[in-house]
Amino acid sequence: MLDTTELTAAVDRFADRLRAAPQSRLERGAAAGALALARELARRAQLLENPDRTPVIMPDAGVFAVADQLSVAGADIAEALRTAPPRRAAEVDEAVELVRAAVERSGL
Repeated sequence: MLDTTELTAAVDRFADRLRAAPQSRLERGAAAGALALARELARRAQLLENPDRTPVIMPDAGVFAVADQLSVAGADIAEALRTAPPRRAAEVDEAVELVRAAVERSGL
């Protein structure tokens, strides 16, 4: 079992920042960046769980829902990676880096 604690913590921190952000900040790009991250994490989780299926794209549910969408996508990929073979350990680090980069771009 892979340790996904760092990934889960990073996603939770970013989602909390999004929930606390004012609407104007979300509309200036923070929500769009978070949605892009959530979509990428969801895509990766789907490919881990069903490599032969085309991933479904997470819909845009609006700026006030993006934190929850990120939380769900983060939990999904964390669980998919947690139960993945040890040879996939680098993917945990990649996902953490995706979250960190998105936080940096968001300015939150």
